[in-house]
Formats: sequence, structure tokens, C-alpha cells
Amino acid sequence: MAEQENGAAAQETPPLRMHIMTQFVRDLSFENVLAQRGTGGEVQPDVQVAVNLDAKKRSTEHQYEVATKLNITSRNKENQETLFLMEMDYVGVFHVENVPEEQLHPFLLIECPRMIFPFIRRIVSDVTRDGGFPPLNLENIDFVQLYRKEIARRQAESGAQKADA
Repeated sequence: MAEQENGAAAQETPPLRMHIMTQFVRDLSFENVLAQRGTGGEVQPDVQVAVNLDAKKRSTEHQYEVATKLNITSRNKENQETLFLMEMDYVGVFHVENVPEEQLHPFLLIECPRMIFPFIRRIVSDVTRDGGFPPLNLENIDFVQLYRKEIARRQAESGAQKADA
């Protein structure tokens, strides 16, 4: 009897529908600081990658825009001089249906960036190579951990604001 009820509930729940409608580079900047200074020689790069995510509803029903923003800084380990700077704002437009409202925010900030990450990785690799450095192959980004850290930061921030009031 319970199996029949579970089967009926599963039939009533419409399946998740999601696909990437388009993706594009909204903004891209690469600065080869090393070449501008006119210095060269052996360097030992230390690369720092900062990731910021944003999602918003579009005017068309079931469409969402998810932006992945990267700030990449490469410094020489020996003297901390900047080698290159790269900033990129990469956007995916997604059609998403049948995701429960309470799960939509994490879905947009975890699953959607995960879908477009291989394209971001390729662009970063190509730009750094074309900019005069060995191609930078980004490590996988744990979008679940990134999401959890952001939620914790927001909760701490709102707790601090309540304590100040």
C-alpha cells in the first residue's frame, strides 16, 4: 500500500527540466604585468583565484541568469611581484522548471555554475596562454562548499547587524 502511495506521489511530481539557453563572456580583462615592467627571467608563480557567484530571475518565465566572476592574481613566490591579473565575468542563461522554491537558490548557485565551469576553465587556459604564460588549468571548484561558506557569511553578517541594533 505504501509503495502505491509513493508511486502516486512520484507521478504527481513533474520532472526537473533544465537546459542552458546561452552562455557568454560579459567582461574579460587580462593584464600581463610582468611584460609591462619589462622584466623576465625565472619566476615561481603563486596563483590565487577568487570566485563570486550571482543569480537573478530574467523577465521571461523560468529563465535565470547565473554569473560566475573570477579574479585571478599570479604573483612571484620569491618577491611577491604581480605577474598577471585576470578578471572574468562569465554568464549562463538557464531555463529551469519544476525545482521547488526552497531548492531554487542552491540549485542556481551550485548546479548551474557546475554546468558551465568547463567552458570557464577553457577560456582561462586560452587567455593565460595567449597572454604569454603557461596555460592556467583551474582546479575543480567545489560549488557546494562555496555556497555553504556564503550562507554562513550572510548569517554571521545578519547576526552582527542584530547585535549592533
